[in-house]
Amino acid sequence: MCSVPNSPLSYKDAGVDIDAGDALVERIKPLAGRTLREGVLAGIGGFGALFEVPKRYREPVLVSGTDGVGTKLRLAFEWNMHDSVGIDLVAMSVNDVLVQGAEPLFFLDYFACGKLDVDTAAAVVGGIARGCEQAGCALIGGETAEMPGMYPPGEYDLAGFAVGAVEKSAILTGQHVRAGDVVLGLASSGVHSNGFSLVRKCIERASSAQLPATLDGLPFRQAVMAPTRIYVKPVLAALQRHAIKALAHITGGGLLDNIPRVLPATLAAHLDKGSWPQSELFAWLQQTAGIGDAEMNRTFNHGIGMVVVVSAHDASACAQTLRAAGEQVFEIGRIAPREAATAVRIQ
Repeated sequence: MCSVPNSPLSYKDAGVDIDAGDALVERIKPLAGRTLREGVLAGIGGFGALFEVPKRYREPVLVSGTDGVGTKLRLAFEWNMHDSVGIDLVAMSVNDVLVQGAEPLFFLDYFACGKLDVDTAAAVVGGIARGCEQAGCALIGGETAEMPGMYPPGEYDLAGFAVGAVEKSAILTGQHVRAGDVVLGLASSGVHSNGFSLVRKCIERASSAQLPATLDGLPFRQAVMAPTRIYVKPVLAALQRHAIKALAHITGGGLLDNIPRVLPATLAAHLDKGSWPQSELFAWLQQTAGIGDAEMNRTFNHGIGMVVVVSAHDASACAQTLRAAGEQVFEIGRIAPREAATAVRIQ
């Protein structure tokens, strides 16, 4: 016969600390408050967040995106660098939403862990809030899940969800791209959040004794963990002034796989090798991995985080608008008729 212990078991005994969760919510509220914008009716604290599409839209189409941070989190755990991965989380979704020509409106996050460390979680959410501020979207909700036994101590997972809006007549589909159009490249801030399985292999191969002290003027770890650049505000400004025909967010698959996603099947992008600089970080990764340019351009963004396709007569003015908004802009190629299956040629 099974005996029943005298002392009761609480949820906290089982590994879930409701008080810690409540403390985190209180830490998050002022961070989220800094991201409030027009349209927010109710945010953090309720069962559901409420958002009203701004009335300036005549025929609004909602655009949604979701993503995570990937294995970049492994380095965040190992190096105790949690402040910027939240920016990565926001960037990966809002940059995707932007590609459709949409303005990101609001963002929600999902933070899951085995045991909640309020300071770590607050650092992560602080980064999410900063990313939302950079993107001009509101952090209006999310979920913190404490699940004992699901994650090793000190580890967590992240997912994010962005919703934006665009006028139906202004959706970017790439259908207006023509041969002769110019391809502009906006500089990345580093590896962003793709290719980190290979980054980690390179770090393992080099060993601590052989790692460079600095790359691109930053301590090695800061250079590797530099958060994904958020292109929203500069590109939205350019969209208001110029007839941008297509945008491509350079994520997994790099330049070779992402540019074709926004081109008609009959066209290709011919990019000029050397038209943008290779950073010390990417040079180190390429040398350490021992891979060629094709593999670099398919694994990493390789220095270009967003591609803008615009007509030749408007390219210079569009580039000037983007530079005035703080972007590094390079004219990296042209659109040409597609030959065989080659959708992107770099030479």
